[in-house]
Amino acid sequence: MSGAAEHGVRIPRQRAADGAAGQVGLSVVIPAYNEERRLGPTLEAITRYLDAYEDTWEVIVADDGSTDGTREVGALDHPRIRLVTSPGNRGKGHALRLGVAASSGHRVLVTDADLSAPIEELERLDEALGGGSAAAIASRSVPGAEIAERQHRVRELLGRAGNFLIRRTAVPGIRDTQCGFKLFEGDRARAAFGAARLDGWGIDVEVLHHFHRAGWPVAEVPVRWSHRPGSKVGPLDYLRVLADLVRIRTRALRPADVFAAVLFLVMSVALYSGRFFDPSHRYLTDSMQDQNQWEWFFAVTADNVAHLRNPLFTDLQGFPDGVNLMANTVMLGLSVPFTPVTLLFGPAVALSVCMTLGLAATAGAWYWLIVKRMVRRRTAAFVGASLAAFAPPMVSHANAHPNFVILFMVPLLVDRALRLAGGARVVRDGIVLGLMAAYQIFLGEEPLLLASMGMLLFAAAYGAMRRDVARAALRPLLTGLLIAGAVCLPLVAYALYWQFAGPQSYAGIAHGDNAGNSPLSLLAFAERSLIAGDAQTAGRLALNPTEQNAFYGWPLVAVAFAVAVRLWDRAVVRALAFTAVAAAVLSLGPRIRIPLTGSVLPGPWAPLAHLPLFESVIEGRVAMICAPALGMLLALALDRAAVSTTPSSRHLALLGVAFALLPLVPAPLKSVDRVAVPAFVTDGEWKSYVRDGESLVPVPLPDPGAAEALHWQTAAHLGFRLPGGYFNGPYGEDRVGIYGAAPRYTAGMLRDVRYTGLVPVIGKNWRAQARRDFAYWKAGALVLAPQQNDGALRTVLKELTGHDGKWTGGVWVWDLHRGS
Repeated sequence: MSGAAEHGVRIPRQRAADGAAGQVGLSVVIPAYNEERRLGPTLEAITRYLDAYEDTWEVIVADDGSTDGTREVGALDHPRIRLVTSPGNRGKGHALRLGVAASSGHRVLVTDADLSAPIEELERLDEALGGGSAAAIASRSVPGAEIAERQHRVRELLGRAGNFLIRRTAVPGIRDTQCGFKLFEGDRARAAFGAARLDGWGIDVEVLHHFHRAGWPVAEVPVRWSHRPGSKVGPLDYLRVLADLVRIRTRALRPADVFAAVLFLVMSVALYSGRFFDPSHRYLTDSMQDQNQWEWFFAVTADNVAHLRNPLFTDLQGFPDGVNLMANTVMLGLSVPFTPVTLLFGPAVALSVCMTLGLAATAGAWYWLIVKRMVRRRTAAFVGASLAAFAPPMVSHANAHPNFVILFMVPLLVDRALRLAGGARVVRDGIVLGLMAAYQIFLGEEPLLLASMGMLLFAAAYGAMRRDVARAALRPLLTGLLIAGAVCLPLVAYALYWQFAGPQSYAGIAHGDNAGNSPLSLLAFAERSLIAGDAQTAGRLALNPTEQNAFYGWPLVAVAFAVAVRLWDRAVVRALAFTAVAAAVLSLGPRIRIPLTGSVLPGPWAPLAHLPLFESVIEGRVAMICAPALGMLLALALDRAAVSTTPSSRHLALLGVAFALLPLVPAPLKSVDRVAVPAFVTDGEWKSYVRDGESLVPVPLPDPGAAEALHWQTAAHLGFRLPGGYFNGPYGEDRVGIYGAAPRYTAGMLRDVRYTGLVPVIGKNWRAQARRDFAYWKAGALVLAPQQNDGALRTVLKELTGHDGKWTGGVWVWDLHRGS
């Protein structure tokens, strides 16, 4: 200001229009509880200032049931000061609601009774309010703020931590919500405070959250501030504010969003209903041996955590060489947090709950992203998210692969990358993206690679069509990605070193030359489709029931094509269509076999097939990228149809989506009663045969085709070690990755006998080899459970050991200590 203002004389604001309308220019609301000592000087300072600054004003003191002389303070006799009272002490929030409700000002200033921010700072707030904001709040955390006297260091740290949580959960972008000096447009203040329900300190956050949701702009203004002694905020109040945050977020949920989340959970439980209600005694048949493997992963991780052992390695399986757990997908990002559940209820329950909740969370995350970035109508977003999370490839992997079912981080990564492209807060968003990527690595690296491919395909297509957007986004995006890498790599460096160079690490893993999708699989229906499933057709077109990686059905492909043509004017639609088509073509693999002909053409995957990381990918899984792309296309179509003025257009859109999706509705996953664990294991009889440092050898040894012994081991609380097993490990001097332990002669022979029933001639060479293999495995006992060709196996074991086994606990046992 200049002239008289520079010499301390205030130029009053002219509010004649307000006065003529019966509305004062400014209402000042002061909450008070036992403020007998501080209230008088505060009121004198405020009235003295307002007499010079404002034409029409009022001060409202909202007493919150004070027990001292607050209501008798002499300054309350001023003709422009009113006192409103509460019969009892209910909190700052209740007092402010009373005071703001009693106000009539065109503007409403809320200030604490201690005037930590001087009343003169009103000018700064007024200037911001006049600039188009609906509220101007004082801040101690933005550039330009001056703090004359600080709070205690502990209070400052608690305040900063609280503000961080507040920004993340309720009021994004506001650094200081709790400074007690805020100026609002009067009518909006009365609406926001009237809608508030909190009685405590959290009302500041609740009111600002109301402004945020209503889209009313809030300006954060730097002020002079000094800590005043006598604060009413105690240590427990910080916890109460956190509880208030939970209440705010709960109330802010839209009923449609809550209903969508509940419905996703119901859909997930229905899919897993065959196992969900009795996971310890039910087995998903189409998981083959993967359910045993994943339960073992959860069990061994919990055991390592409970005993403070290295979670990246174990010798409980593949004994004595062991298993590099980081080189296997053990999902430490979930198996470690689920340790208490695993220890308390067992790995079967932990895996079942984890997969069921994870699938529902994945659907919820896609729903959140589609609502935030694509459409406004919740119904359209629900349909799109349902396809993204419950598409046929997802249902196929739901049998056996939690790392391809629990993908809730992928939509969050997509959103954070889009934020980076916006360029608003590159450093912060880069840091968060790096943390998210590090966590996803501990959930699954292959899904992260596929998600990155999908984002790259979309970005390339969208950037080619919107070059102006691409140019503006390129620099902040690259900067943010560099920051993300700098944050992520130190967090995962040791684990990745262990994965690629640690004990039992391996260099790539081959999946055969037929791991790509057949072109027909893109149009066919999956085995688990409720009304259109065909197990024989799906079996011919997929590696196995857990790898039906396409199977979107021709109706969905046709409807998606129609949507793309109808909405071709939108760049996002063209980019999504390109992403889906490109991913589908890449999923055909390095060689594309043309159906009904003998022709084989080179596929676009061929240049990638031998690159690091890509060489281990089952290329058919690239088709999973299509699921969210197609889901978003359907969501956009439904959103557009909802605003159509032609009823026939809306009905046609709904009919088309139903035509596309109904054949994809999955039936519950198949399950059967689980094979009982022999009493020899459950009753602890094995302890008499296996000494410290030795292993128990099931016959034949567990392998990817028969891994029930892993269930024995988890039932015995990992009390004994197993040679062989179902995991990925190295083989040969080149350390090529294979499924299962490195083969040994005796293990291979026993496996052949189980499948063929043919007993080879057992001479001294076989007996000598068996002794070497038993010694290598440090075997304490051989155990043969009733199974296919068990008579032939018993004969072989008798010949190899020189004596017959003992029938005990439901199994035949050969004690290898006999005669030693």
